[in-house]
Amino acid sequence: MAKEFVKELTSQAEDFSQWYIDVILKTQMADYSCVRGCMNIRPYGYALWENIRDAMDKRFKATGHVNAYFPLFMPESFLKKEAEHVEGFAPEVPWVTHVGNEPLTERLAIRPTSETIICAAYAEWIQSYRDLPVLINQWANVVRWEKRTRLFLRTSEFLWQEGHTAHRTEDEAREETMKMLEVYRECCETELAMPVMCGRKTEKEKFAGAVETYSIEALLKDGNALQAGTSHFLGQNFAKPFGIKFLDEDNTEKFVWQTSWGVSTRLVGGVVMTHGDDSGLIMPPRIAPTQVVIIPVFKDDSKTLVLEEAARICAELEAIGVRVKCDAREEFRPGYKYNEWEMKGVPLRVEIGPKDIEKGHVVMVRRLDREKAFVPRAELSVRIPEALARLQKDLLEAARKRQVEQTTEVATLDELAEALEKKRGFFWAGWDGSAETEAAVKERTKASIRNIPFEGSEPTAGMLDLVSGKPAKHRVLFARAY
Repeated sequence: MAKEFVKELTSQAEDFSQWYIDVILKTQMADYSCVRGCMNIRPYGYALWENIRDAMDKRFKATGHVNAYFPLFMPESFLKKEAEHVEGFAPEVPWVTHVGNEPLTERLAIRPTSETIICAAYAEWIQSYRDLPVLINQWANVVRWEKRTRLFLRTSEFLWQEGHTAHRTEDEAREETMKMLEVYRECCETELAMPVMCGRKTEKEKFAGAVETYSIEALLKDGNALQAGTSHFLGQNFAKPFGIKFLDEDNTEKFVWQTSWGVSTRLVGGVVMTHGDDSGLIMPPRIAPTQVVIIPVFKDDSKTLVLEEAARICAELEAIGVRVKCDAREEFRPGYKYNEWEMKGVPLRVEIGPKDIEKGHVVMVRRLDREKAFVPRAELSVRIPEALARLQKDLLEAARKRQVEQTTEVATLDELAEALEKKRGFFWAGWDGSAETEAAVKERTKASIRNIPFEGSEPTAGMLDLVSGKPAKHRVLFARAY
């Protein structure tokens, strides 16, 4: 007997966090590893990550970047060269101290991020202005020993990409920082149908060792924020301790200007929490592992007829680049299959039975709203791509609408605290620019400044800081975040 698959999910309204875990486990995207804080990414979850990765990688290469790979281990002395950097990561870094029974002469950190090991290489590679710019990206795993973990969103080991670039001038490095933030924004909105707010992180929230950090912030269905990607202007903070110098055209020796930027497998969790519903996942078509599932409906006397037609449809869709599966399993009834693929979030379902063949059409069902259409068989290769494109657009519009509905303006800390008791979301508020205000808000509400957005951050006339009552320097976005 086949193992039962379709089971009831916790509803989002009852417990969104439990719904999230339920849907990840029951759709077999990932499960818990026997290693504390780590996860096994199962084939369905990894396929989604591959599609996100490929969409990003295509954009990196289109902007002149190339891929390379650097060691997982870095000497302790490297990590200590940039004081702010080591202080920021020290609590999360695991160390290798022995090989077999022999102690190492110097501890090795397991990669929490690769600035230091890459800077050591760049110091050797870069000698002249002719060697610049260096535009390298790495796809890798990193380890940060998190105290509290959640599948995909925060695990002790996770997958990511990290771009590391070196430039001749400060202006070039700053331009690169903003260019890659825009690449992230465009990719998240185009491919993941996930709208984001772009802006600069506060001094407290910036990357350890950066001069400035910029982020894209998503707002998920439960009203919690997700830092979906970051781009850092490193200035010469790493170039100087690592001695990354070049001889310029004027025959003087100068330090390079650097950037780093990254996104991770937390984007998988972001997709789940942006689009899913009480029936399971809803996959944006552009990144869905399976875009269309074909369900043949037959009895013994029509089995051959229906299966052959389903196979022809599958081949036709594959030929035009659609990621399609034909579920011809005989041990499950059609209704079970409908529920299973709905839970997995497949954007479109095509049902075909003997009567459909006789009438020259198929039944097409959208996962988002279960809208059903009878599509002429001859038009399928045109109508399917159109339906996928429309669904992608509808998902982005729905997410944008939710973001607007979940964004509120508050004037005081009391207002913010009271609002957060009723609902989560983005909260615009005045900020005087002080670390004291930032800390007071977090202590009282657990909300943080997500970023100082590029648009809308100019304080309105007479706007005051929500804690100190002083004139606001910025209008910022507060939210609780994963």
